Amino acid sequence: MKYAVVGAGAMGLRYGLLLQEVAGKSVDFVEPTKESLDKIKGQGNLVYQSRDHEDKHPVLVNIYSPEEYTGEPDVWIFFMKQMQLAETLERMAPHFKDNQVAVGAMNGMGHIEKLQSYFKDDKIIGGTAMIATILNDFGDVDFIGKANSGASAYSNLSGEETEATKEVMEDFQAAHLNPTYSNNFMGTLLTKVFFNAVENSIATMFQARMGNLLSYDQFVPTIAKPLVDEAYDAAAAAGITLLETREEMLVQVDYVAREVVPLHFPSMYQDFVKNRPTEVDYINGWIADLAEANGVAAPTQRFITNLVHLAEAMREFNPPVNQLAQ
Repeated sequence: MKYAVVGAGAMGLRYGLLLQEVAGKSVDFVEPTKESLDKIKGQGNLVYQSRDHEDKHPVLVNIYSPEEYTGEPDVWIFFMKQMQLAETLERMAPHFKDNQVAVGAMNGMGHIEKLQSYFKDDKIIGGTAMIATILNDFGDVDFIGKANSGASAYSNLSGEETEATKEVMEDFQAAHLNPTYSNNFMGTLLTKVFFNAVENSIATMFQARMGNLLSYDQFVPTIAKPLVDEAYDAAAAAGITLLETREEMLVQVDYVAREVVPLHFPSMYQDFVKNRPTEVDYINGWIADLAEANGVAAPTQRFITNLVHLAEAMREFNPPVNQLAQ
């Protein structure tokens, strides 16, 4: 299969470079952000890749704006901020074909409905990625963790694994994305959303690495647990079953922060310190909306959403410290 990755940010570059360099697949990048596109083209169509701040080296890529792209990939992979997707899809619409598959493994929720305006349900694969990556600058990506580390999970929106989906899973395995598949579509997507509702938002407000959160020995029982409980109560009220129990989610929150990527700054922090809007409305805010729409309350999720927005507003008076390269 031939791939086109839409969005050359941290995760878009991670997926695309692994598919190109490790799995040996044909990959194009389509970058809707002009500053990023200009930077990469100005480097001679080179992207700089490192791992854990070491072995920084250039990789040649094919990269285009949405308007100049003329390729016909079998699979589109969308990796951008939720608030950017609608406009990007409008720009990309002339290039979409009925036989093409769309993979959306973006942070937060809201992207699937937008993809449905352009692709049929059996052509949409939703996913989540527990794969830590930092964008040091446009065209400069840092893979966090050892090679072949991290994991990802996927599901077909139709509820059945298609032949095209199986081929994508094989390619993702070859690219060291360590994929698993489930026919539980919403359960698959919400696994990452519920995790991020704890780790991303709290670490961002306190400008902390994920492992730092556990230095407060009551973090899991007094902060993580109320957030997880509200998220699971909202899902239950909506008739959604997660891939793991709420107890297993709490274990995952502790384990990932403690053992997998303790030194990682989550993507929300990466936006926060660069004075960009965060995706908290698509994570904590989305959970609060889901709860309220189904007759249950999620006051902690709503409170955290508002606190992150307050922290964004306070950047004017107390500029955040960018610790990404430390």
